[in-house]
Amino acid sequence: VQEPEEKKIALELLETEQAYVNRLHLLDQVFYAELMKEAKTGKTVPEEVVKMIFSNISSIYQFHAEFFLPELRKRMEDWNRNPRIGDVIQKLAPFLKMYGEYVKNFDKAVELITAWSEKSPPFQELIADIQKRKVCANLTLQHHMLEPVQRIPRYELLLKDYVRKLPPQSPDRGDAEKALEMIFMVAKHSNAAIAEMERLQNLWVVYQRLGLEDDIVDPSNELIKEGPIQKISTRNNSTSEKYLFLFNNMLLYCVPKVIQVGAEFQVHLRINVEGMKVRELKDTEFPHTFLVSGKQRTLELQAR
Repeated sequence: VQEPEEKKIALELLETEQAYVNRLHLLDQVFYAELMKEAKTGKTVPEEVVKMIFSNISSIYQFHAEFFLPELRKRMEDWNRNPRIGDVIQKLAPFLKMYGEYVKNFDKAVELITAWSEKSPPFQELIADIQKRKVCANLTLQHHMLEPVQRIPRYELLLKDYVRKLPPQSPDRGDAEKALEMIFMVAKHSNAAIAEMERLQNLWVVYQRLGLEDDIVDPSNELIKEGPIQKISTRNNSTSEKYLFLFNNMLLYCVPKVIQVGAEFQVHLRINVEGMKVRELKDTEFPHTFLVSGKQRTLELQAR
């Protein structure tokens, strides 16, 4: 007898969940636990660093090992009598928001592992030691740590497939569709968390290049575009190299610093976007020129 397609997918979900829980066990109960134990002796790295590397992996591990996997297993054992998994996944979905924290922290965690492996040979040795064990299957700690980042997209794909293969009259139809929608929202939630972190990270780098001027540093600003520009001096018909940063609320007109200590640019002028006017000029001598005028002053600029 051919198993129905939707049951095959549900079984695949169960099998990958079992493998995933083993991977989480390795991360939480082996890597994290052993690195933490060593950190407490004060010989390898500060405890804080280990905590920062593993973020909230313990909560994620407990959730899957003690809640989701057993519930899924119960469902599959009972499949012939009651073929459904949608309700269980609905219970699971809201907890997946915990991943936002882990995913957001992932790049930082990998950087910390690299930095402390260089700084602390005993730390590096302990990791290498655990990586040699059979349970690690010749993969690095970083590789295992990527697994939770990829798990939610995996649920999304499996569940999409499951919903597609369900017969129209299946008792799980309504629940499964709702579950898919919830997982989809969570996946968006963690992607949004990453996007937000990246945005702030990039913004911070720009602020450093500008010398961290107090009144410019604001986390809600958005950088729209930046780049070099020529300033035209009408007095002596010459141009000089300047640099523009356009944010959602202001245009920064900067001079590149010759000696770069700390900041790359000095902000010469700040024009608020509100009330700013831009007008193209038809200048035969200087092509691609335009005027930018704000309340304070007007600049004649030439693009490449």
